[in-house]
Amino acid sequence: MSAEFLSRWRERVEAALDALLPPESRWPATLHRAMRYSVMAGGKRLRPVLALAAASVGGGDLDAILPAACGLEMIHTYSLIHDDLPALDDDDWRRGVPTCHKEFGEATAILAGDALLTHGLECFCLHPAEAKYDAARARTAAAVAAAIGTEGMIGGQMEDIEAEREGAGGERSPARLERIHAHKTGALIRASLAVGGILSFASEETLRLLDRYGESLGLAFQIKDDLLDVESTREELGKATGKDVAHGKMTFPGLLGVEESRRRLAETVEAARSAAEELERGYGPLGDLARFVASRKS
Repeated sequence: MSAEFLSRWRERVEAALDALLPPESRWPATLHRAMRYSVMAGGKRLRPVLALAAASVGGGDLDAILPAACGLEMIHTYSLIHDDLPALDDDDWRRGVPTCHKEFGEATAILAGDALLTHGLECFCLHPAEAKYDAARARTAAAVAAAIGTEGMIGGQMEDIEAEREGAGGERSPARLERIHAHKTGALIRASLAVGGILSFASEETLRLLDRYGESLGLAFQIKDDLLDVESTREELGKATGKDVAHGKMTFPGLLGVEESRRRLAETVEAARSAAEELERGYGPLGDLARFVASRKS
């Protein structure tokens, strides 16, 4: 049942994103083409599917929650567009196609990222529209804004840049690496689960368990990302590999070695699955997603 849930809702997310994004023909057309180019290029849709899986735990109305879940994918894509820029990671490929700035130029890519951030936040202000969600909408908007701000994703990005600039002379410890990725990657994953929980009117205890699950899942996701950078190919991954080492970035394999990183991955996935088992009274979509994070190829 879990695999069926994931497949069905990933397709639904794709269709909803297509409907929510401005059409390419609408003014300003170049900007809207760039936005759609980056969002509709593919991707795992992990964050919106996580929100929907979290909502399913509490019996939420998944159809009503779907547009807000799509806001998470818009915000995630904004972060990828900006990460790929020459001033940051300087990547030429993303999701198997040229990055937004390679296709449309740096200025348009910056604006496309800004626009996706704005549209994504708007989704939390507008959806679900029924009056019973009024307080929940405000709470989800605040949770997502905190997750992507200076004490979340953007703060983690800043420390990642500082660590790269410091090189071998700076603090290069597992604790610092976990702190960077708890903010840069983990914060939005945890917020995605909070969105689903809050919009399904989950109890505070359920929200706490969802957050515990998300904390482990976010770390597992990043460990796997670092392993893929050294073990995969550009064709498999859809983006350049080996760049973390070339740029002197801190990574889990770089600090701990590949085998220890694999052990840590298994440990964090098991922690996530343990929380999922409590939430789902057995393994359902959340437990399945934890397995997916560990086994994914891109």
